[in-house]
Amino acid sequence: MSHVGVGPRAVTRSVVFLTAGVLAVPALAGCSSDRHDGKPLAGPDIATAARASVADGGSLRWAVDSVPDTLNTFQSDADATTARIAQAVLPAMFRTDATGRPVRDARYLESAKVVDTEPKQVVLYKLDQQAVWSDGREIGAADFAAQWRALSGKDSAYWTARNAGYDRIEKIERGANDLEVKVTFSRPYADWKSLFTPLYPKDVMGTPDAFNDGARRKLKVTAGPFALKKVDAQEDEVVLARNPRWWGEPAKLSEIRLRAVPRSKRIAALGDGDLDLADVDADSAEQAGLAAGPPATATATASKGSAGSARPGADGKGAPGEAAALRGFEVRKSLEPAYTQLALNGAEGPLSDDRVRRAVARALDRRALAEAVLKPLGLPAVPVGSHLALSGQDAYADGSGALGRQSAKEARALLADAGWVPGGPVREQDSGEKAAGAEGEKTKDGKDGGGNDAEDTPSEGGDDGAYIVGEDDKNDGRGDDKGRAARDHGGHDHGDAKDTAQGGGAPGAYAPKGTAAPGGSAAAPLAKDGKPLTLRFVLPSGPGSAVLGTVAGKISGMLEKIGIRTDVTKVSDESYFKDHIASGSYDLALYSWPGSAYPATDARPIYAKPVPAADGSLNVAQNYTRVGTDQVDQLFDQAMTTLDGGQARDLLRKADSRIWAAAGSIPLYQRPQLLAARTNLANAGAFGFATPVYEDMGFLTKGAMGATRSASPSR
Repeated sequence: MSHVGVGPRAVTRSVVFLTAGVLAVPALAGCSSDRHDGKPLAGPDIATAARASVADGGSLRWAVDSVPDTLNTFQSDADATTARIAQAVLPAMFRTDATGRPVRDARYLESAKVVDTEPKQVVLYKLDQQAVWSDGREIGAADFAAQWRALSGKDSAYWTARNAGYDRIEKIERGANDLEVKVTFSRPYADWKSLFTPLYPKDVMGTPDAFNDGARRKLKVTAGPFALKKVDAQEDEVVLARNPRWWGEPAKLSEIRLRAVPRSKRIAALGDGDLDLADVDADSAEQAGLAAGPPATATATASKGSAGSARPGADGKGAPGEAAALRGFEVRKSLEPAYTQLALNGAEGPLSDDRVRRAVARALDRRALAEAVLKPLGLPAVPVGSHLALSGQDAYADGSGALGRQSAKEARALLADAGWVPGGPVREQDSGEKAAGAEGEKTKDGKDGGGNDAEDTPSEGGDDGAYIVGEDDKNDGRGDDKGRAARDHGGHDHGDAKDTAQGGGAPGAYAPKGTAAPGGSAAAPLAKDGKPLTLRFVLPSGPGSAVLGTVAGKISGMLEKIGIRTDVTKVSDESYFKDHIASGSYDLALYSWPGSAYPATDARPIYAKPVPAADGSLNVAQNYTRVGTDQVDQLFDQAMTTLDGGQARDLLRKADSRIWAAAGSIPLYQRPQLLAARTNLANAGAFGFATPVYEDMGFLTKGAMGATRSASPSR
């Protein structure tokens, strides 16, 4: 998922605590009615075409973020391009369908099922009789066994990034014949379908040296519709060629060229004819004259600074030459199988108090945030209701009711209960003292990060630095107020009409005591023990982060209304995760997690309760919010061991309900997925949940160009 990019499942899912009984968690039946657990909010948008309409041959030039450092998806430095290559050249026992569910990959697997549960769980795989490696050897038990031994975690000589599931296998045997593989587990494992996808040949997995180094730049033996032809670091390109030993439907394309092109240069590369398919952001698409949103709404109704604001070139006038060069392209859009969340660091400072975290969460209008990002693109603007699944997946249910509906009144009450009061005395800070929740970073005028002289702080458009939301009223409403770009006076307190003040008057006028404040105005800043309630909001500053800046500005405005100030600091993309999120140097942050077909396995390290390590440090795994409970851990463990799908789903929903109640992570919206594609490119684009079918990709024949293309629900 990415800002910041956390790769697919093939890569490790990157990117004072509550005690049992502290919070009463209501039954799921009382949760929000926006369940949407029956189908995905948006389906794939790939210009679906029958194979007969796709021409034989041709080269697809597909933009990627980088040439990977390794081709072994089980190593720590594997990335999204590593996973994309593996999908095209290696076997998969199960793939993901358009609903985000695992389905048997019939090209490799005739069947796979649990054949015994007592005394041990046993899974029997029956392989396709034509399935062979590119060197002619049959895919079989020896390959399964080699991968198990490499990933079991028992031999530290293998530099593995994860061993989840493989550590539960007791033995692997040949079945009744060479096409059968029998896997016996030492402990029950519900997510057994996640294993052996991708499957590497025993040549790669057989020895530590082969595993660690042998598959970093080459894969001599493969078994997919494409084979690895070359990895060219100098040309920033990976070339995949049609596999002549492929037993399935032959690949339509002769080759796929994965070209590393920076996101900021992709529109130009498309216009120059160097690319056929590329992930793009909404800003780039509009500037180039491509329609990223619905006609006449993406720009006409948006105000300056909003996610869908008018931009140079959105009407084709800003860059006429570029727009003309891109007439043969279109934007295909769906929702990425990933969601953006607001992370609240509960390790220290004000957010270590669960009441403050819940106050922050209940101040947010999540629907307004989703609409700001998705509505201008014509995509369903529905807030994500689960930490563990996305709409359409079995485990999905809206568990946000465990936290409570949005209410500024209740948020203020929680803050008051935690001792944060409006207009409390604020001590003059000593040279070494920091505002609550802030790191004391200096603004560009050299003054402290507490927000003094906010008119001189940098605007949110800067690459680095900080500004304070809540102290930018000194311009008396002038439109050029630098801090005002981060504020949002449009938030609504749904369902709590008494809490929404009405009325108002001329700016600066004094009203009689007791007169209600104007609607949407900021609450008095809160303080406790002489310190203001200021939360450090850290954001990335690189290309593609404009949407996060918009969302952060709206969140800051919502928090301002309950008396919480935010100190927004922008940092480079390179240091965002390493130096801030992973190290815990933040109070609030926005980043994304990928969805998973196996949440019991993949989500546990993200929400597990941090534990002290042997050296005295805190082992947080991937729980960068440092918020966890024993109950959540127990529910994950139970879900991972039950083989009853319905029971596992219910356990995961209970776990999600408790994660909501702890308020360490607040899911906001499913990320938009936009790909610029040649209009004659078929079966490729915004795949959503679905694993791409590489052999069906290609360019339409001339006779098929006028055919009606299948439209996805998102278009």
